Amino acid sequence: MFDELTGRLVRVFQGLRDRGKLSEDNIRDALREVRRALLEADVSFEVVRDFVRRIEDEAVGQAQLKSIQPGQQVVKVVYDGLVELLGTEAEPLARAGSPPTVILLVGLQGSG
Repeated sequence: MFDELTGRLVRVFQGLRDRGKLSEDNIRDALREVRRALLEADVSFEVVRDFVRRIEDEAVGQAQLKSIQPGQQVVKVVYDGLVELLGTEAEPLARAGSPPTVILLVGLQGSG
């Protein structure tokens, strides 16, 4: 699942890499593909909607930096948004007071 999501995101950002300058339409098209990729990866609709809206506001409102390519700038904004969404600190695994610790692993749509 993560390989497919990664592949889709890489294709989206490769399309942006060759552009000299990004327009709002280019950013919106790329974020539409990001939205589709996240929804196909079974991310909650509300989470995806809020995430894409926040990323779009930041990417469209951000001034073009001269030192990096436009595609790289959008990648950075999306990456920062994903880090914020997933969390910046690792949470330790909660262990039972006395062994054994029971851990339930559940895959999406019955996989894994």
